[in-house]
Amino acid sequence: MIPASLTAARRLCRLLLVTVALACAGTAFAAEPTDADIDRLLKASRAESLLAGMVPQMEAVQQQEFDKHFAGQTMTEEQKAEVARIEAKTQEIVRKALSWEQMRPVYLDVYKKTYTREDVRAITKFYESAAGQRMLDKNPALMQNIFSAVQLKMVPMLEELQGEIRNIPVTPPPPVSPPQKRRRTR
Repeated sequence: MIPASLTAARRLCRLLLVTVALACAGTAFAAEPTDADIDRLLKASRAESLLAGMVPQMEAVQQQEFDKHFAGQTMTEEQKAEVARIEAKTQEIVRKALSWEQMRPVYLDVYKKTYTREDVRAITKFYESAAGQRMLDKNPALMQNIFSAVQLKMVPMLEELQGEIRNIPVTPPPPVSPPQKRRRTR
């Protein structure tokens, strides 16, 4: 006869194994979100308009890079026209690469790899709620406030760093003597 405590321990082990197996199976076999699920989330989170808002920002960064690269250079009218052509072509490439038609499949793929169907539906429900919409409305201000706060925090640290850099003793390199002529030996 098996003692009662051993039987209870076996039952407990079996229950534990079944629980672990079910937990693992639940995460391993979680349903993948459908394209329709993700499209609903993307619409609720305003992903397309956020992406469209990035394009002018990217173009402004590109313009700054072009301006910086060609600053102080004197160019002929032909060279200026060529630079303008390249700038326009670069903007066209960025617009096409960041178009919704190009990016939607990327979003679908990434969301499917990242979230379960249950996750997507819960996140969508939040974004469709009044609180989710307020969050989306206030996100630009939030990002600006965070950026300002980070700048305020970084300025003193950067000033301190610059002070430390100024205190580094710099020894000029030793003078270089001109190479001496070699004598030919015969």
